[in-house]
This record gives sequence, structure tokens and C-alpha cells, in this order.
Amino acid sequence: MTRADILEAWGSHLAQGRRRSPHTVRAYIATAARLLDSLGETDWNALARLEAQDLRRQLASRRQDGIGNVSAARELSALKGFLAFAREQAGIADAMPPRLRGPRIKKGLPRPVTPDEAVNLAAGVEEDAAEPWIGARDRAVLLLLYGAGLRIAEALSLTGACIPLGETLTVTGKGNKQRVVPLLPIIREGVADYIAKCPWPLERGSALFRGAKGGPLSQGMVQKAMARARIALGLPATATPHALRHSFATHLLGAGADLRSLQELLGHASLGSTQIYTKVDAATLLDVYRSAHPRERD
Repeated sequence: MTRADILEAWGSHLAQGRRRSPHTVRAYIATAARLLDSLGETDWNALARLEAQDLRRQLASRRQDGIGNVSAARELSALKGFLAFAREQAGIADAMPPRLRGPRIKKGLPRPVTPDEAVNLAAGVEEDAAEPWIGARDRAVLLLLYGAGLRIAEALSLTGACIPLGETLTVTGKGNKQRVVPLLPIIREGVADYIAKCPWPLERGSALFRGAKGGPLSQGMVQKAMARARIALGLPATATPHALRHSFATHLLGAGADLRSLQELLGHASLGSTQIYTKVDAATLLDVYRSAHPRERD
């Protein structure tokens, strides 16, 4: 068996068996390739015999490349998954990979923008665009992020099959899991405005949001448009497209939404991923308290 055979089998397992995203598949294959290169092994049985000390040496080597705690933790997760797969391929009943604790990661809180800032950002990208249809497009994308809580990849994966928009939208998220999100009138109107102005035919199987030359719109173009609007409005660098999704969750929670409903709207696999927004909301309340309480202003 060759190195290419092993990596092809691993990639196929991730994409088809585990239904991982293309980005995750590429990253996990790259991690496996680095391990194979460092060991010189191209045999499932040899890989299945690797122990915790082998993983520790591999991570130490990556540390020398300059990766931080977050990247090291992701690398370890990928390595464990790869070795578990190797054990299965080698016919070992216990497919558990070697036990090794990952680096501690200090989990920071998302920084939401205010509702006014979200509206101003959507208006800002529209005003700054080179052409009216591009402005309408960028505004529609940001409205979907803030108004419906979509991830940027989810918004850009929408096709012409979703139009005309109704009161709800079926979204395909991570792991190809689908969820239904409600759409406010302002979102439907924003997308309809873009559709009316878009110079490209929006067919059922083609991307809904198009680039200037007619191809699928890239995340980088949305990020650049929002960066320009952010700078013009004097907002911090944390005001990114993904921050709009955080803002959607934080504002809903602050308005009384329960965690389970929020979990469904965001498409989180576990409630634990949603619970971070309780901390965000508490942090927001603390900021309000500090700015409003008379003793804090003395």
C-alpha cells in the first residue's frame, strides 16, 4: 500500500463515512500526510501500533513550526481520528487511539455588534459597492447572517432553488445537517432586491449569490466588503461576518429565547455549543451596568 492509497482511503472515510466538510477533509488529510512523512510508514498495521509518545513527538515537531494551542488541539484531534481509522483498517477490535491530553485553550467570548451597528453595516456595504447589484447582493448576505443566524458558508451555498423565498428557509449546515430558519420580511425584501438587480441568470442548480464575473461569490469578497464598511463606521476589527451570527444569537437570548430553540436556529449539534451565548449575554449586561450605574461613573 502506498502513501497515496492511505490518504485516499482516509479522505474518502471523512467525506463519505463521516460527512465532513471539504475544508475539514483537506485539513485532516494534510495532518495525516505530515505524520506519514515524519514516520515513513505506509502500512495500516504499523500505524495501528503507534502510541501516545509518537503523537507527542509529532505535536512537538509542529510546535517548532510555530503553531499555537488552538491549532495544536485541532492537529491532535485529527491525529487521533486518523489512528482510530488505521486500527479499524488493521482489523483491531479496539479502535480507540492512544490517549493524550490536548493543550488547554482559553475559550474567548464572541463579541456581538449592536442591532444598530448590524443595520448600519448592511447599509454600508450597499453604499460602498462598485455597482448597485453588488451592493444589493452584499446587503442581502449580511441580512441573512444577522437576521437568520446563518454561517457565511451556509448563505453562500444557497442556490436558485430557494427562490422565491417564503417565511422559512431550509439551510444545510455542518455535517450536511438541515434546519429550518424563519425569515423576517426585511430579509426576504433584501434578497428579492438583489435578485431583481442581479445581471446573471439564477438557475435552480446554480449559486444564488454571484461574484462580479458570474461565478459563485467567495467568502473573501464578503469579508472585504464588510471590512470596508466596518472601517468607515469606526467599528472594531471584531465586527466580522461571523460576528453577525453571534449577534443574532446574543440578541435573541437577551430578548428571552430559550437555549433549546436557539440551538435549533443555529444548527448546533450540542447544547454546550449554544450555552456560550449565556456568557455573552451576561458580559453585555455587565457592560450596560458599568456604563449606567452612578457609582461606576464616579
